[in-house]
Amino acid sequence: MLPSPADVLAAAYRLRSVVDHTPLVHSAALSTRAGVQTWLKCENLQHTGSFKLRGATNALALLTDTQRARGVVASSAGNHGLGIAHAARALGTRARIFVPSTAPVVKRRGIAALGAEVDDDYSDYDAAHRAAEEFAREHSMTFVNPCAGEPLLAGQGTVALEILEELPTARTFVVPVGGGGLVGGMAALVRAVAPAARIVGVQSEATNAMALSLAAGHLVPVEVIPTLADGLAGQVDDVGVAIGQVAIDTMITVRESEIAEAMRWLAREHDLRVEGSGAVATAALLHGLVPDLAGPAAAVVSGGNVDDARWRAIVG
Repeated sequence: MLPSPADVLAAAYRLRSVVDHTPLVHSAALSTRAGVQTWLKCENLQHTGSFKLRGATNALALLTDTQRARGVVASSAGNHGLGIAHAARALGTRARIFVPSTAPVVKRRGIAALGAEVDDDYSDYDAAHRAAEEFAREHSMTFVNPCAGEPLLAGQGTVALEILEELPTARTFVVPVGGGGLVGGMAALVRAVAPAARIVGVQSEATNAMALSLAAGHLVPVEVIPTLADGLAGQVDDVGVAIGQVAIDTMITVRESEIAEAMRWLAREHDLRVEGSGAVATAALLHGLVPDLAGPAAAVVSGGNVDDARWRAIVG
């Protein structure tokens, strides 16, 4: 279910010329608010604007020649689709991305600009996911899950590798959680090389499928409602819950208003443009929601793809 530490190291080698080693920025202001020394891992500054490029590129790099010739299919709230489209263009592979009609315009246009086919005829992410799986089966194409599969998770785990290279004493990792791909990949490495460190997952109250499922000990469906954290929206499946059970020590939800405040705070204090999904970990620290927080702490700022109109309405 989770990749090995060796898989993460191999992914890092494979991705070395493709992805940026994003900045790990010490935040004096957030350290004061949190009460421990705190760093921001700025994946919003990654190519394509999010960490998703890592897992997508690693997954496509490990396809067979036959699979590449037939092409790939993915469902996405936007950022995974951007990663797949970027990797597919580099490999000369056909890619078709299924996204909800509510996905930010900047993400949909970005996917198309990278040469992938975009299908956005779906009311929510879960409908797009089902359609993508069906299309892949019908056309004998490879479906690249946005939150599962060892190659994808190994790529996402390189976020933790970069943090630990610069901050080997990190005691707490605060990570945005949707379906579990990022936190699972990071845990694959953290559990092995920093076993005393704690992994805190964060999502919005409006995208709390993982939080409810972990609390119940089984899969809990949620209502799909509008959220600033569109990249974390949708249901979690049984594999995602299993990943969460081994990867997450503490699960936290933040209010939509707290996400908006974190977006404003990151813009004001660090001049960072961050989408709602990317701001949830910062929101948890800003509002003192992480119990028994041990430092040094690293919060992942997972993405920065937000439509201008929404950005201006929130940040001003």
